[in-house]
Amino acid sequence: MNPIKKRVVLHFPGFEPLDAAAHRARYDRSAKQSAKAWDYSADVGQLQPFGMAPYFDVKTSGAAWQTLSRVHILDHDEFVGRLNGRNFFTRLVQGYLAAARVAVGGGLFGYFRHAWRFGLFFIFPFLLMFVGLAIAAAIVAAPYAAELSVWHFLWSAPLAAAFMIFAFLPFAARFHTLHLFADWELAVAMAGLNRLSAQQWIEACATSARRALEEPADEYVISSHSMGSSIAVHVIGLLLEQEPELFADKRVVFTSLGSAILQCALLRSAHVLRSRVGLLARCQNIHWIDVHCLTDAIHFYKVPVVAVCGHKAAPQAAITTVRFKTMLTEEHYRKIKRDLLRVHRQYVLGPDERAAFDFTLMTAGPLPASAFATFTRANMPSLALAGEGPAERVASIGG
Repeated sequence: MNPIKKRVVLHFPGFEPLDAAAHRARYDRSAKQSAKAWDYSADVGQLQPFGMAPYFDVKTSGAAWQTLSRVHILDHDEFVGRLNGRNFFTRLVQGYLAAARVAVGGGLFGYFRHAWRFGLFFIFPFLLMFVGLAIAAAIVAAPYAAELSVWHFLWSAPLAAAFMIFAFLPFAARFHTLHLFADWELAVAMAGLNRLSAQQWIEACATSARRALEEPADEYVISSHSMGSSIAVHVIGLLLEQEPELFADKRVVFTSLGSAILQCALLRSAHVLRSRVGLLARCQNIHWIDVHCLTDAIHFYKVPVVAVCGHKAAPQAAITTVRFKTMLTEEHYRKIKRDLLRVHRQYVLGPDERAAFDFTLMTAGPLPASAFATFTRANMPSLALAGEGPAERVASIGG
């Protein structure tokens, strides 16, 4: 196992209100945490423009190794800002329409069939908002129920509005309810590629990704988180459709972290997405690692995504499981474990402790990203980064 000296990373983040600069800042914070835990140095450069895939360079080094990684961010903050920037009633109506399209399109049945916790995650924001609206409606209708005169609606209607504005919506915001409404709108768009100008946007991302892949490197890592995994499949799949030999003579690792590919792919309209899943799976030069965590309810735990997309005979993604509890201090984990979205983000955040999985090391460390598919608590890569001396480190990295 030769150390990686130069790497190109294409990172597709999840559905968060963060642009490339914010993702770079997060990566910097996470890299500092990782470097402290593993006792190496990490220098994260400034963000540089590069079409739809701006990048920053990451220089990491230990006692006997140095690695330079160029990390391109292909975020979809454009969609997040556009969807979340609309007025409340538009977001409400469009969110429920998206939920109906998911249900009618087969997604709801598929979620409960393959990952019931994800099915509950789908239902939760729409059910919560329905309860709030029902309470507000009951307040408005209270004079009618009490057989009071119509003049009493002059106080019941304002009271219902005050309940929604000052009580319910702030409470619902704690669970990112309207943000999740928008998430399902994008899921429908990425399934059918027929909304939000999704097709044109995917093509623009593919153009920038193709340019990034021209940079010489020892390893190319395509990392994706949550919704970003569906986008990554679309972008890389489109490139493979256009140029089947694109990755010839390249070492390519596709790491899907807390993947929500099936969030989109289980919809009947997602035939292009399912086809592209097959393209990636059958590409001999791509090593696909699907990273799962039992305590993360917002993905399809231990579900073979390639087979479920209709490609049972194709090589399957290597499922590897991680435990966030081992990455964080007991106090830190206790603070986040009841926050579903915060737990879901831990794949791309920094560790407090040395653990078998580390996003910074996977994308900027000296070990090939594919090696992380085999690490467990029993064989953590400790000698590769923090052994007793330089000789042991070199021996471990070199195999």
